[in-house]
Amino acid sequence: MTLIICPGIHDVALSDRFLAALNQQLTTIGSTLHIAEGQVFPSDREAPFNGLAVWSFLQEQANPAEPLVLIGFSAGVVGAIAAANLWQGQGRMVAAAIAVDGWGVPQVGDFPLYRVSHDYFTHWSSAVLGAGADSFYADPPVDHLDLWQFPDRAAGFWVSSSARGRPTTKATTAIAFIAAIICQYEGASPSDR
Repeated sequence: MTLIICPGIHDVALSDRFLAALNQQLTTIGSTLHIAEGQVFPSDREAPFNGLAVWSFLQEQANPAEPLVLIGFSAGVVGAIAAANLWQGQGRMVAAAIAVDGWGVPQVGDFPLYRVSHDYFTHWSSAVLGAGADSFYADPPVDHLDLWQFPDRAAGFWVSSSARGRPTTKATTAIAFIAAIICQYEGASPSDR
């Protein structure tokens, strides 16, 4: 599995903090994954909402033989979803996309989309554009940028889809949710399509 992170338009230090929190959480839950800075789209040099720029980054950084998992934040969700569709259009596997506060971005693509929201309103109103798979919302609400730089401090609820049509919720943090989703795909292979 290849994991690529597409930040939004903000100070790079926020993404550094997100990366540190994610790696810490992956270690805590026993994952062997370690996300390096080279897996983070350079949003300080290119527009993260530019799907072609993100796709070009994928061409350089992602292994086309491995399933791809993308994490996008804010404007980076636009670029991540567009690039995922281009990647998939080349016959490559997109295992999943995680949209962190990608409010207003519709679920477009033939792959699971997981939403992470800084409050319940964003969670609810984003679901109108495609609820996707499981999701998370912060409760109490947190600031948009704090969700990205301090996902380990964003407490809230994991909303799971249910076979009976009624979703279930579980208290957790944003980073625990994100790491758990990533770990679902850690051992995925292209034949798992």
